[in-house]
Amino acid sequence: MKSNLLFTLIAALSVATFAVSQAQQAAAGSDEQTLIGLEMQWLKADQTNNPDLAAPLMSDKYTALSVTGAIEDKAQALADFKTRKYTSADYEGGVKVVVSGNTAITRGTYLGAGTDSGKPFREHLRWTDTWVKSDGKWQCLATHYSKV
Repeated sequence: MKSNLLFTLIAALSVATFAVSQAQQAAAGSDEQTLIGLEMQWLKADQTNNPDLAAPLMSDKYTALSVTGAIEDKAQALADFKTRKYTSADYEGGVKVVVSGNTAITRGTYLGAGTDSGKPFREHLRWTDTWVKSDGKWQCLATHYSKV
């Protein structure tokens, strides 16, 4: 009788542990899809020359490190966004996501072309974004760009 009870208890704990694990994986998968969607919204901001699509994605504490080594806050990044007019913008190879609790890292490779303050540009960049989830909402806290 005791061995049956022990076996039942172990089986119940195993099922519960598996269920919790599956729920956590599903939540992580959901977060990954959400973050990919947010990165696609950011790309759409470039493609349509619309900084209003990118602004709500950035935390008020947002910081970007550019390919030149310049550091920009949210206000400067959005001001610079308005001087650029994209003729093409796309991700090469998709967006990679790693979620750990309420923090996530997204990364990818970007190809863009257009004009910046009237001067033509072409760029092939790798980027990394650090996202933080607060009150159920993901916002980008930091971006780093490197030339390919």
